Amino acid sequence: MSSVRVVVVDDAVLLQEGIRQLLVAGGCEVVATVGNVPDLRETLAADDSIDVVILDIRMPPTHTDEGVRALEELRAEGSDVGVLLLSMYSSPVLALRALSAGGATGYLLKDRVKDGATLVDAVRAVADGGAVVDPEVVSLLLHARGESNGMSALTAREREVLQLMAEGASNAGIARRLVLSVKTIDTHIEHIMDKLGLVSSTDEHRRERAVLEYLRSER
Repeated sequence: MSSVRVVVVDDAVLLQEGIRQLLVAGGCEVVATVGNVPDLRETLAADDSIDVVILDIRMPPTHTDEGVRALEELRAEGSDVGVLLLSMYSSPVLALRALSAGGATGYLLKDRVKDGATLVDAVRAVADGGAVVDPEVVSLLLHARGESNGMSALTAREREVLQLMAEGASNAGIARRLVLSVKTIDTHIEHIMDKLGLVSSTDEHRRERAVLEYLRSER
């Protein structure tokens, strides 16, 4: 398994170090740990081989949405670096905003960082171009009202598959969770794509677009 090159951005030094240790133990290479967005910018400018940035959402100077704004700016500039956002709070609005920025993006609660395997799995999923949303945020979205016509056409099983996709599970991982064959999951996903109007094409982001549609409909 190839090493993923990561930059950790958090103004809390102890959390920086804790994340660094978990990543290294999981086989990732931590290129740098920094405490603010300007330092992240300098790091990215000096090294174009970074795979993933782990980015705290609330940082100086306002401690509001600096991480999400940094992500949006990176995407607006054409950067395709993977970004895993960390948050203390379950915010479907911020998760939707993050996924709307495009690219390989994840949204994970900081409590989940205690589990090194979960953190490393999320980093690797984002490094591979996937989208990851914390299960707690997905659960909140499931209880919200309103959905698009495409979403309302999904069967209960298809919604279950799409929920696991939103959590960052691979087809094989979904198959294990639902005790189904990978071929069956592949079929469910194709049906989901058809119902959401995401026709088969060379677009490698169909999966992320399906997750985004899911998040939008479940707000």
